[in-house]
Amino acid sequence: MDILLIAGLWFDRSAWDEVMPELTALGHRPLPLTLPGQGDGTASTTLDDQLAAVLAAVDAAPGKPLVVGHSAASSLAWLAADARPEKVAKVALIGGFPAADGRAYADHFAIEGSTMPFPGWGPFEGADSADLDQETRDRLASAAVPVPEGVARGVMRLTDERRFDVPVVLICPEFTPAQAKEWIAAGESPDLARVPHLEYVDLDSGHWPMATRPHELARILAEAANS
Repeated sequence: MDILLIAGLWFDRSAWDEVMPELTALGHRPLPLTLPGQGDGTASTTLDDQLAAVLAAVDAAPGKPLVVGHSAASSLAWLAADARPEKVAKVALIGGFPAADGRAYADHFAIEGSTMPFPGWGPFEGADSADLDQETRDRLASAAVPVPEGVARGVMRLTDERRFDVPVVLICPEFTPAQAKEWIAAGESPDLARVPHLEYVDLDSGHWPMATRPHELARILAEAANS
């Protein structure tokens, strides 16, 4: 199966470099995306531009792909399910819930000029970054690309109720499945609360398992694709 890999804020396709060989060895075709504005040098990119890039990859797949979104890109993966419910086989969300309709995509951090730069590790101290050694922190920080304001402050538009028919796998790295269930029940993700085929998978890592647990993550994604 084709597995589309969408990294979260600040990162391009290289975020998946250690995950791809394992997915290939497990019989799948990983397709990591470099989103417009996050690696191509374009600061005027909008959320619609990024979604168009994801949908182009979905449409180009010969079959129905598994669409994987990490962190904030969980929202992009879910937008793809909304736009192509008949084409997306399943969605896998890593460490993130999709933003609700009408909400900003990911305006969590300060905008400087026309972009949202990586804020450093301070906001992520604790469970998010506990498994990152200094070398990995330095490597990730050096690869981080500022996110265009038009992406971060783009508004989610979900229009097709058929998205709820798309199965979802919620991979829980820095939080547990039990916590995720509590948050969803409390209204943290109105859309996930309406997904009948929602599976929770625990992964003992911080927020960036593609960097710290790539083999385990690849196996989880392969299992999601196989099922």
